[in-house]
Amino acid sequence: MTDPDPTVVVADADVLAADLLVGGDARAALDHVRRHSWLTLVASDALLDDAEATIAALADDALAADWRARIEREREPVNHPPEDHPGLASAYRAGAAHLLTYDDDLRAAETGLSLQPYQGLSVRPPDAFAAVFDAESLYEATQEGEYPGPDRDPRA
Repeated sequence: MTDPDPTVVVADADVLAADLLVGGDARAALDHVRRHSWLTLVASDALLDDAEATIAALADDALAADWRARIEREREPVNHPPEDHPGLASAYRAGAAHLLTYDDDLRAAETGLSLQPYQGLSVRPPDAFAAVFDAESLYEATQEGEYPGPDRDPRA
């Protein structure tokens, strides 16, 4: 087993949709990722399909299509078997250290225990990620040189 990469983040479909439609904790968490070019948002096509369908159902098809075009440019794609849970599989296949989700089943202790032998994946809601995220400490632990601060506009 390789150690998970703390610079790789997966947001489940519910968090991706909430980021666009609600803002709040989901947007705060994903803005941390969008502000730093050395952090990677990973998502499979199946994960984006789920989020796009949610956005279309809650808003409209045009907004969902526009969101999909943008997220395709922002995410690092990963493949997984079609029967796998898109969020978990994206995290596992990418070697991510973080899976952001509102899904209580994915955040349950039993799920965490079943995942630990395979990967040290932290599964948490966006508010918890945003509360503990420390860009400077993470940069110093994973990158060369001194932390330069955010290098991207999360709204661009």
